Amino acid sequence: MEAKRVGLLHELVPSATAIAVLVNPTYSDAEAQIKEVQDAARTLGLQLHILKASSDSDFDPAFATVIEQRAGALLVASDPFIFSRRTAIVALAARHSVPTVYQFRECATIGGLMSYGTRIADSYHQVGVYTGRILRGAKPADLPVVQSTNFEFVINLKTARSLGMTISPTLVAQADEVIE
Repeated sequence: MEAKRVGLLHELVPSATAIAVLVNPTYSDAEAQIKEVQDAARTLGLQLHILKASSDSDFDPAFATVIEQRAGALLVASDPFIFSRRTAIVALAARHSVPTVYQFRECATIGGLMSYGTRIADSYHQVGVYTGRILRGAKPADLPVVQSTNFEFVINLKTARSLGMTISPTLVAQADEVIE
């Protein structure tokens, strides 16, 4: 999904020659996320700046690097720690006027520019289904691994206006939800 988010950023800001990626290096999937973003950036001819944040004190320096490196946009990688700090990250992106894509719609609803990913509610529902099966006697090892197949793309036009951006009608048409 990180590659899809890189593509959406490139479509949103086609003039950007460099993008930054905020990733938590202590997250178990961090290396895979970085590789996926690197491959997508290489395919699109984008320069990439990897910014690492595993504590609250890492966010301000990371955003300073975005500005210093003149990244045209930011991708916030999926990670439970980073998601738990979404309010602070969205505020920093707004303060520094950085077009940013996030994983979950919850970021776009609080002022993030756009999000693309699975629905958290679907994940919680699946946890309930698994719990019910286990409580009825199923062995966890016998349960199938289920991946979400529902993805949603959310654009916050209010945030776009505050950044002085015009989002193409083509990109808006792709969105599952547009926040006015």
